[in-house]
Amino acid sequence: MKKLDALLTQYIDPYFLRIILLIGINIILALGLNLITGVTGQLSMGHAGFMSLGAYTSAILSMHYGVSFPAALLLGAGIAAVFGVIIGIPTLRLQGDYLAMVTIGFAEIIRVFFLNFEPGGKAVGLAGIPQYTTFTLVWFIVIVVIILNGCLLYSRTGRALYAIRENEIAAESCGVDTTRMKVMAFTIGAFLGGLGGGLYAHFMYYIDPQVFGFTKSIEILNMVVLGGMGSIPGTILGAVILTILPEFLRVVADYRLLFYGALLVILMIFRPNGLLGDVRIYDLKHSAWWKKQNPQYR
Repeated sequence: MKKLDALLTQYIDPYFLRIILLIGINIILALGLNLITGVTGQLSMGHAGFMSLGAYTSAILSMHYGVSFPAALLLGAGIAAVFGVIIGIPTLRLQGDYLAMVTIGFAEIIRVFFLNFEPGGKAVGLAGIPQYTTFTLVWFIVIVVIILNGCLLYSRTGRALYAIRENEIAAESCGVDTTRMKVMAFTIGAFLGGLGGGLYAHFMYYIDPQVFGFTKSIEILNMVVLGGMGSIPGTILGAVILTILPEFLRVVADYRLLFYGALLVILMIFRPNGLLGDVRIYDLKHSAWWKKQNPQYR
């Protein structure tokens, strides 16, 4: 891995390498939120809170306590997952706008906590984080996360999660344990959020609470909505577009959210289900197989 990273650094411009690496991190974050919001239908607008827990926990452990990077990364993601359970259980009775407000409040509580957290540098932030995150590590994790996401969503459990999104009462009447499923979705989604946060912290050298504000949560949510709720390929596409787009909008950085809003309005008019809608990897494979078996319909 080190040799490959050195080779990439030698032949690829560091700026483009940085963008590609951030795309990988955003894919991990977006896939975590897609599991909660896109697949299970639980509107979460505080995903940056889970990201900040993973970022600060892993950074503090590796900087101040000498914990190895893999262990710090997993512990940070684990802490985020614990908070996913904590926030998931009391919000089981909430849906739609009410759930969104609770998750926004959770993310703000976490942000204010880190604003006053001494080991995390308070409002000044945490500087000097060792840069352990590499291109090959991020994309190896991305591939693993995509494969595991696919295995989950195309299993019986995944079908149960989709059923909850479509009609929770009907799903429960068919024997689906909606309580367990929703908590599980929050837990896995929070774990991936913390994992992405830990990778981000060990790539950026410096983090501060403002990085994980409400705007960051909306940015991750936009990736899921833009690509298509519940779609793994769509979520990946949304993460790629909304990571690259800000680089083209640097000249109008103050109006970036205006462009995001206009993009979503246009999307809702012409593609209300997102760019790829509910396109799933299984559907793409099945379509390719069917065309191969029936060449006359190509």
